[in-house]
Amino acid sequence: MKINWFPGHMRKALKDISEQLKKVDVVTYILDSRIPLSSLNPTLSQLTENKPILYVFNKIDMADKNKLDAILPRFKSEKTDYILFNSTLSGKSNLITNKIKSLVSSKIKKYQSKGIKPTIRTMVVGVPNCGKSTLVNNLCKKAKAITGDKAGVTKRGLWLPIGDCIEVYDTPGTLYPNLADQEVAKKLAFVGSIRDEILDFVELAQELLMFLGKTYPQTINTRYNGEKTLEGIANLRKFVLSGGELDIERTARSVLDDFRKGRLGKLTLD
Repeated sequence: MKINWFPGHMRKALKDISEQLKKVDVVTYILDSRIPLSSLNPTLSQLTENKPILYVFNKIDMADKNKLDAILPRFKSEKTDYILFNSTLSGKSNLITNKIKSLVSSKIKKYQSKGIKPTIRTMVVGVPNCGKSTLVNNLCKKAKAITGDKAGVTKRGLWLPIGDCIEVYDTPGTLYPNLADQEVAKKLAFVGSIRDEILDFVELAQELLMFLGKTYPQTINTRYNGEKTLEGIANLRKFVLSGGELDIERTARSVLDDFRKGRLGKLTLD
């Protein structure tokens, strides 16, 4: 299965991001903590490399903390910082805004010395379905951005005030024109960053089971009584079609759903 997905709205989004970056003080870059390295879009990283960046490791409630701890130091420098976050929890937005302010503290001090309270602008970027719009709504303390648990919900950018002289630009989730590294593409598909309609769920679920069997074998033992194949799991769950044939399609979808909803435990695949 060759995975590639780059619809027209993403090409337009990248062009819009490039233009809007001229107005931006800090980039808020959302990463999925289950695939933090694979959710780095090289095109976005190239566009934003000259800006201060706050990396938000989202969905930490579903991630392997030990694996995250090993890679976090590379995301902190003079111009970059990071924060661990769960955007579905309300009341945590101050953690983000404080980090944003700290990355542009010199600008804030410069304006304050002149008696001016500056407006700080941040742009939220990330791959599809990483939780950008949910985080924006958290920052706004109300639903301003459209959210959904599938890729491609946000179609165009939007500037929104989030209080205390900070404005945020919510962008569509974007991939890049050629997903040459198919191991990365698979991980993006596992977490729902690739539109499901273009995927072969049976093949994808088989790939996930093989990957977990090598990296997190205990999850297979716990969730599926050691069954490592879709056929074995179908038998275990009694997913059978009317003629007595195993329902492999339903089983594949249930395995991917188990992973995406955290039923297999706290996992990080990078």
